[in-house]
Amino acid sequence: MFRRVLIANRGEIALRVLRACRALGCEVVVVYSEADRDARYIALADEAVCIGPPAAGKSYLDINRVIAAAEITDADAIHPGYGFLSENAKFVEVVQACGLTFIGPPPGAIRSVGDKNSARVLAAAAGVPITPGSDGLVPDLASAADVAERIGYPVLIKATAGGGGRGMRIVRQAADLSDAFNSARAEAGAAFGNPDVYMERFVDGPRHVEIQVMADAFGNLVHLGERECSVQRRHQKLLEESPSQALTQQLREEMGRAAVSLCRQAGYVNAGTVEFLVDRQRRFYFMELNARVQVEHPVTEMVTGIDIVQTQIRVAAGEPLPFRQEDIRPRGHSIECRINAEDPQHNFRPCAGRITHLEVPGGAGVRFDTHVYAGYTITPHYDSMIGKLIVHAPTRDEAIRDMRQALEECTVRGVATTASFHKEILADPRFLAGDYDTSFVETMAPRELRT
Repeated sequence: MFRRVLIANRGEIALRVLRACRALGCEVVVVYSEADRDARYIALADEAVCIGPPAAGKSYLDINRVIAAAEITDADAIHPGYGFLSENAKFVEVVQACGLTFIGPPPGAIRSVGDKNSARVLAAAAGVPITPGSDGLVPDLASAADVAERIGYPVLIKATAGGGGRGMRIVRQAADLSDAFNSARAEAGAAFGNPDVYMERFVDGPRHVEIQVMADAFGNLVHLGERECSVQRRHQKLLEESPSQALTQQLREEMGRAAVSLCRQAGYVNAGTVEFLVDRQRRFYFMELNARVQVEHPVTEMVTGIDIVQTQIRVAAGEPLPFRQEDIRPRGHSIECRINAEDPQHNFRPCAGRITHLEVPGGAGVRFDTHVYAGYTITPHYDSMIGKLIVHAPTRDEAIRDMRQALEECTVRGVATTASFHKEILADPRFLAGDYDTSFVETMAPRELRT
């Protein structure tokens, strides 16, 4: 096991990883920007290093500063959390070149799945279903028109780099193709420094379902079941649950096998998540593979009893997986609500400011992963997530009941939050029936929020 782990991240995931390291007997180093000098986890770490000003490009995304912090504190491993440098293959190579261990997948695997077009090719080679689409990148408008004619409208233009819905356009008719193609490329270039796009047939009204995978360096590769992630706004997840109400047991097993097959094809090690679209006929299609721990990993932890972050660290330290596929027996139902410092009454406007009062919910099966406290200031420099409220209960109905109660108890004053919007979600008849898809939020929200 590692002696000392540096956490190259911030916020709730930094505290989450710190706790996992402590449970394994590892010392902890945290890095922070000037904007995060009051972070709760700084006082809990063995050492803390300020690595720069608030701008992420001059702190959390600066590879040299992160590596320097690891070297001066004598860390022997780095956990990247999610976001920032977590899927940066160059960063992994630098970490390894400096004699440190990266707690995550190898750089080759990150590269093979980080480019979405290449990942589609990899999925097809592994026998995983993909939507009909272009045979590689689409270089110009004429080629885009040819692809659209071949696969049929509606089509989806997607940036091969990045994510979060940027560089993505739905095109329902030929007359709209030119504007959509040019704007998708322009947005992708501005956001990711790479304007390349590919195309695939648009799946209307799908469910977004992902499979959690864990792999060690000895060829053991296991999936931990699925998470339903269809409650989204602008392609950003708001609520996740497990198990999914859309899957039959047969479909669940087929998707699990497909995820494992893809990860084997990629030479994958450590934690990863394979994301799929499931259409109304219960056909599933590969979407992407996220080569890191996901924000919503606690949902899987609650139903399986497996600590995913501790398992990540153990695998990186050279240990085999402590479980086999037959050991994975999910129990009960779990729901996660992302509590963001945003105002749902004003188009989810981010709300920076000081938290003047905080009451954390509790009770059996209730978990609140957060880094904030009364007196903490939400800055405008980073993601607006305050924390993740998670519940686990024997049945879905009981989990919904417990989440409603937890949301009532979760009191944050000083900044607006999305807690009230989650209450609306949990009261919607379609959500209660488990009959919803990725268009759910835009169709259940008041008109002023349908953007």
